[in-house]
Amino acid sequence: MEFRRLGRSGLNVSEISYGNWITHGSQVEEEAAHACVKAALDAGITTFDTADVYANTRAEAVLGRALRGTRRQSVELATKVFWPTGPGGPNDRGLGRKHIIESAHASLKRLETDYVDLYQAHRFDRTVPLEETMLAFADLVRQGKVLYVGVSEWNADQITRGAALARELNIPFISNQPQYSMLWRVIEEQVVPASEREGLSQIVWSPIAQGVLTGKYLPGAEPPAGSRATDEAGGKNMISRWLRDDVLTAVQRLKPLAEEAGLSLAQLAVAWVLQNPNVASAIIGATRPEQVEENAKAAGVKLDDDLLKAVDEALEGVVEHDPRLTVTP
Repeated sequence: MEFRRLGRSGLNVSEISYGNWITHGSQVEEEAAHACVKAALDAGITTFDTADVYANTRAEAVLGRALRGTRRQSVELATKVFWPTGPGGPNDRGLGRKHIIESAHASLKRLETDYVDLYQAHRFDRTVPLEETMLAFADLVRQGKVLYVGVSEWNADQITRGAALARELNIPFISNQPQYSMLWRVIEEQVVPASEREGLSQIVWSPIAQGVLTGKYLPGAEPPAGSRATDEAGGKNMISRWLRDDVLTAVQRLKPLAEEAGLSLAQLAVAWVLQNPNVASAIIGATRPEQVEENAKAAGVKLDDDLLKAVDEALEGVVEHDPRLTVTP
């Protein structure tokens, strides 16, 4: 496993992070979830990403139990706050002070830890003054319950505004967590330059485009049984945007490129996002330990310029670049 600094900070994260969105507490049984976490640790992964909203708090609890017995200082735990949890009361969502503080305490309890390494605003909240949000994060930092602050799916302007307040409050604001893959490149034009300017790195999710970049979905064919595309509770709606024949045909053109590089298609996809110097880590999920072991091998892989150009040519016409697609509720 290789490691990179997160933003303009002293925090090292593994190039591959293990994330439990969709899987833990919902798609896989707890025993399988624990096996995947063990496989991640065995592969050298030290960075684990979750959120309070995943499986309505169950994912955090599963991860906390899975990491029992692991030396706390040897892992980096990241979680998030914004989306509704619990019964859906008037203060059960958003980035108001009450929800942030209460959610942080609940996350710590579920994760069975005294602090999280990275606490992230899961989306931007247009209904709450940004000053209130950042001050709540600052108080958690001062209390030692949060070591670093990050965001997820904020656009360039929001990142710039958040960074300015973080400097005023003297808190480490170091990361953004966007969707990013060979097919979804909307952060490249605006978010990445703003992040570089403000000292943030990207921890990217869905580097294999919800599984489409594994090549297992074929044009003109029904999705494989048991795949995410057939799972009503497992992200079927999100993956549907990629299940077009033009996209699936383009992905098949990547197969010989991956083979020539000695990689699986999934490894090529994960390695591709890590070629962006502003990306510190790529989040992978898994339902089986073998998937963790396989995808973790993308760490440290260097893709040459000819291969990167060939990837662009293979996917021409199906890549999404529009920065306006980084949207918040």
